Amino acid sequence: MNSFMSPLLEVENLQVDIPIPVGDLHAVRGISFTVGKGETLGLVGESGCGKSMTALALMNLLPNTARRRGTRLAFGGKDLIALREREMADIRGDRMSMIFQEPMTSLNPSYTIGNQLMEVMLRHRRVSRSEARNRAVFLLEKVGISAAKSRLGQYPHQLSGGLRQRVMIAMALMCDPELIIADEPTTALDVTIQAQILHLLRGLQREFRMAMILITHDLGIVARVTDRVAVMYAGQIVEAGTVRDVFTQPLHPYTHGLLDCIPIPGKTPRGELLGSIPGLVPTPVGVLLGCTFRNRCSFTFQDCAVQDPGMRLVSETHGYRCLLELEKLAKRA
Repeated sequence: MNSFMSPLLEVENLQVDIPIPVGDLHAVRGISFTVGKGETLGLVGESGCGKSMTALALMNLLPNTARRRGTRLAFGGKDLIALREREMADIRGDRMSMIFQEPMTSLNPSYTIGNQLMEVMLRHRRVSRSEARNRAVFLLEKVGISAAKSRLGQYPHQLSGGLRQRVMIAMALMCDPELIIADEPTTALDVTIQAQILHLLRGLQREFRMAMILITHDLGIVARVTDRVAVMYAGQIVEAGTVRDVFTQPLHPYTHGLLDCIPIPGKTPRGELLGSIPGLVPTPVGVLLGCTFRNRCSFTFQDCAVQDPGMRLVSETHGYRCLLELEKLAKRA
């Protein structure tokens, strides 16, 4: 799916396969999307659908045995697949940064916050330690951490979960990147802190004019923060469009199922049972034929078991992966 904005990141037919004793695990299965400059794309889906593996593939931080392939994977016009690791390392942390899911395991417990922040800038910029330190203090203040200078000498275990996540955000901003990938940045935090972090991310993105890929399983977060959304299931994108497209006119049965699971304030009666999606996600190992959602779908028919659905475009911004045409889906909904 293409955006109207100038494309900063272009992904076409990205695949990630991981060899395991019983065969190849197909973690990401031919996904395509773009991210425009200053735009926020939400990657959403349940655990194990390939969201985080997609992010790691973009950053080339996959396990050693994993195989990354694609028709096109370009960032700022540069072919990421063709880059050697040293060249990729020059981009990673500089023009493209990542906020990882769990800051306690992402921050090194043996080094101070200051050392870890400064290391990023010293690696990618020709600056003095004093300049790097000043940048670190500036960004800690920018992300809402008080007494920033004194925090530089602290270790990760001396900070709360919310403060550690703010440090991770500051670290991602050290070199003023063009793209930030935020992988479930609020998962380990309580609800109040989650809201603060999301508000902070959105504000910083606008201030620094960055593009962002926000990975989450929370559709509420997607609705509040993103411009476009790609819904993933079993390593594929099954629906993609603007937030308005997907939330007001969901097309894929899986998207319908996800939205039915969410209570709507003022509309969902107290005590009413929420929707659910029956069955289990199929194993991504070995040969995968047909539609992977068919065993959980109430619309399934014979061809679903053997025919690859492919993406159907209903507009320039909205598409879904299903054998059923839009009119038939609407009649059966």
